[in-house]
Amino acid sequence: MSDETTNGAAPVQQDAAAGPAFSVEKIYVKDVSFEAPGAPGIFSEQGQPDLQLNLNQRVQRLNEALFEVVLTVTLTCKVGDKTAYVAEVEQAGVFGLVGLQPQAIDVLLGTQCPNILFPYVRQIVGDLIQAGGFPPFLLQPINFDALYAETLRQRQSQGPGADLASAEPAGNA
Repeated sequence: MSDETTNGAAPVQQDAAAGPAFSVEKIYVKDVSFEAPGAPGIFSEQGQPDLQLNLNQRVQRLNEALFEVVLTVTLTCKVGDKTAYVAEVEQAGVFGLVGLQPQAIDVLLGTQCPNILFPYVRQIVGDLIQAGGFPPFLLQPINFDALYAETLRQRQSQGPGADLASAEPAGNA
């Protein structure tokens, strides 16, 4: 057993004999950015907005049982050739995973953790865009199971040992 804590969170029990456990230790905003480089002129521009969404996930192993998962969403909106806004949010969480096989840890890190973080990202992105003076925007749901399946296919072509759970404590996946 260990009495390690994360930012005042309850200790993660590392006793595998107690059975497998998945816990959310902490959810927090790691970084937020909003830019409206063409304001105020962009508000009078006519044309259909062109939105580009970039989604990224990083996993860092903090110790034997704790992982930080960072979900990054960057949304760029252009009207014609002018950038209306760029919103970027890094939503993070610390998750405890105890008594699980590496493959099960990998699945949880690649699917369940981003599913838990996504509603927070969605809210912050929407609030940033509206606070920037633009019409409300709601990110559509993302199928993290399908994204994980695609990531698995890519990893399998790279060979063994490329899973999230086997990352070194300071490594990113």
